Amino acid sequence: MTVHDVARRLPSTADLRDLCRSLAMLDAILSPDWEDRYYSFDSGWAGGEEMASMRNGSGDEYSIVFSAAGAYIRGFDHEAPMSPYSNDGEPWPGVIDEVPEVFRPYVEEPAFTDEDGVPVVTACLWREATDDRWRHGVIDFPAGSPDPDGAAGLFALLVDRSPEAFRRFAEIGYPQPPREPRTCRW
Repeated sequence: MTVHDVARRLPSTADLRDLCRSLAMLDAILSPDWEDRYYSFDSGWAGGEEMASMRNGSGDEYSIVFSAAGAYIRGFDHEAPMSPYSNDGEPWPGVIDEVPEVFRPYVEEPAFTDEDGVPVVTACLWREATDDRWRHGVIDFPAGSPDPDGAAGLFALLVDRSPEAFRRFAEIGYPQPPREPRTCRW
């Protein structure tokens, strides 16, 4: 799966925002300490903007900015063949080249770049408020990798919104301690 497949499977901007809020709430319940959470949602990220994010603790992350202009999604898989760090410190050709002007500030947003100002991105999508679908750049994906941009792993719960998908994630992400057998006290 690549960002092209994800674009076809993502819900509308409003539904994606609701899903991201739900993931953040479920994560807050399962993991009370913010440092240990995968998903978060900041309703006051910037003036008139909200941000949903995921970080897996191993260097993979995504950020979704919701604004009046629409939504901008940036994903980064640190081991993906399309990492800027595997491409002479530059984003993979096509990943951010066609981002509309309204979303260009996010490409250079310090929260989404490294200490040298390089956009930390392997997958990028956007949807302007008037668009009828998610968009992405024209990308020549490297051969030989089933997930060259990391999109399959990064956006799994955004494209499979079933309760079973979250349950599978939670069973791996939040292992439960063994329970002691309950005894009945009649």
